[in-house]
Amino acid sequence: MKLPLSPPAPAGLMQSLTPESLARLFSTPSPLVAGRYLHWDEMRHRTPPEGISLEEWWLSVWIARRALLKAIPLHDKEGKAFKLAMPEPALIHLHHIDRDAAGQIRAPVGAPVHENRERYLLHSLIEEAITSSQLEGASTTRRVAEAMLREGRRPRDRSESMIFNNYAAMEHLRALRDEPITPERILELHRMLTADTLDDPADAGRLRQSDDIQVVDNRDGTILHTPPTWAELPERLNALCVFANADESSAPFVHPVVRAILLHFMIGYDHPFVDGNGRTARALFYWSMARNGYWLMEFLSISQFLHQAPRQYVQAYLHTETDGGDTTYFVLHQLATIRRAIEALYEYLARKTHEQRDAERLLSGSSALRGRLNHRQISVLTHALKNPDETYRVGTHQKIHGVVYQTARADLLDLESLGFLEKIKQGQAFVYYAPEDIRARIDRAAKG
Repeated sequence: MKLPLSPPAPAGLMQSLTPESLARLFSTPSPLVAGRYLHWDEMRHRTPPEGISLEEWWLSVWIARRALLKAIPLHDKEGKAFKLAMPEPALIHLHHIDRDAAGQIRAPVGAPVHENRERYLLHSLIEEAITSSQLEGASTTRRVAEAMLREGRRPRDRSESMIFNNYAAMEHLRALRDEPITPERILELHRMLTADTLDDPADAGRLRQSDDIQVVDNRDGTILHTPPTWAELPERLNALCVFANADESSAPFVHPVVRAILLHFMIGYDHPFVDGNGRTARALFYWSMARNGYWLMEFLSISQFLHQAPRQYVQAYLHTETDGGDTTYFVLHQLATIRRAIEALYEYLARKTHEQRDAERLLSGSSALRGRLNHRQISVLTHALKNPDETYRVGTHQKIHGVVYQTARADLLDLESLGFLEKIKQGQAFVYYAPEDIRARIDRAAKG
């Protein structure tokens, strides 16, 4: 990856200006370019307004941003405070996130959100566990990883361990949402995330012990980032916890969503661990969002969208580091990612609602079946219609729907008795599967 060019020094640009041109720049300043908070490396490829040079244009943008930028209680490796601006695009993003992630879910009318809460939650936890691990090199196929997590099977290799650990850590953080974060808890989180995945097992849950670590582009060997020295890590981690635990009474005020994003940023910047920094950063982001009442976030997979565009994720870090520690670039990138994840959730809910309604219409046509099938059984049949090769286990069904073992077993046995599922014995347990002609069987039953 090519490193972005740092902006020209404002002091040097101002010295070269005449009083007339300087006054012109101050008269119409804007922190945005075509509605975006552009870095110099992007802006330099655009055509400046008539009458001013590209450098003068950048200086006018810098002047406008300087009025918005505020120091935050987090520091770079040189000891300089990071800065943050809140331009209009950030405020718009936050408005939508506040509305959609902290209030009532805007599900389609009739969506079985509450009765299927655990199923939706399991889906999102699995998605986040898989994609967060893939960002750091896990290579297990999605189908295998999903089956492992749904069935509770122990991982067989390093990639599966990364995914299994991510899933366990996300569930662990759900229990800590009302607790303050501490350096000890961050170390424990890292230990959970990296168990059986590191070259040296002793590095799990331990701050790195040397400075022989850099963030490198694996494709061409470009050094992207050199983190702070390891000797400073305990102090920096403690300062980060103080920042993470702050509330609205703390000065300066930092919006809770932005605070969670900056927590994510700092773990990536400090790189306090030999490996697993990205997973730790994203997990702490979820903890911070849950702690501040953004309950919908536990249903979202942020990593899914970071995985789709990893270059933009890295560039958000680099733009901050090459423009005087202006974290606005990273914050804007993450705010947009959160909004995409929220939109994807609502699309998912709408799709699942449509599928469920289709199944209900199909299944409710039979007087023999009317009133016999509960929402869990309908969910199984809906899934089976779309996934003809899938198998179903009592334990998995129990976990997805949050019911006791006996209830889960009765659900599947009933579907078998109706001819919608068949079963075979695998080891000491039975596995249920949909017959090839399941749709025809449901059609026949519906006609009655």
